[in-house]
Amino acid sequence: MPAAFFDDFYRANGDDPWGFADRWYERRKRAATLAALPRPRYRSAFEPGCSIGVLTAELADRCDQVLAMDLAVAAVGSARRRLAGHPRVRVVQGAVPDDWPDGRFDLVVLSEVGYYCSPSDLDRLVDAAAGALTPDGTLVACHWRHPVAEYPLTGDAVHDALHRHPLLQRTVEHREDDFLLEVFGTGRARSVAAETGLLG
Repeated sequence: MPAAFFDDFYRANGDDPWGFADRWYERRKRAATLAALPRPRYRSAFEPGCSIGVLTAELADRCDQVLAMDLAVAAVGSARRRLAGHPRVRVVQGAVPDDWPDGRFDLVVLSEVGYYCSPSDLDRLVDAAAGALTPDGTLVACHWRHPVAEYPLTGDAVHDALHRHPLLQRTVEHREDDFLLEVFGTGRARSVAAETGLLG
């Protein structure tokens, strides 16, 4: 979707038009996302579509470095202000998949971003995300499941594309009427119990 759509939306509806910071739905979903991460700490995370940086701030407590990106100028400005006290977080303007950064990440967070893509761009996005993961990396995806007229895709379609990718293996699934939360690793991915020695 074009940047103007988001810039106009922020201009018309204020700094936090979706209620990311205070709405209970968002706070609960954010807690579920963070709880689903299989490791207590990550070296380097990438969060495209970071919006105003509310989830980013909580990721910063679990990661040595976070690169956050958003298409909207207003969102990037808000995120930078919110994250000014987090020296290990960098917020940049850009759109995925076109502006996918160089480098490898042991955490990629696709939260409420995939359904803005066209089907072909979604395939490119999933390829980029899977290809950017380190061998021990985690990809977490969380998307709204109800149809929205302005969105090219549904949240379920985004997760279907993740399931089709040959490098990704799902390790966590949390499904509700409202959102779908899944965690993926590469072919070497194991459960938390296996990773921490609870299983032989």
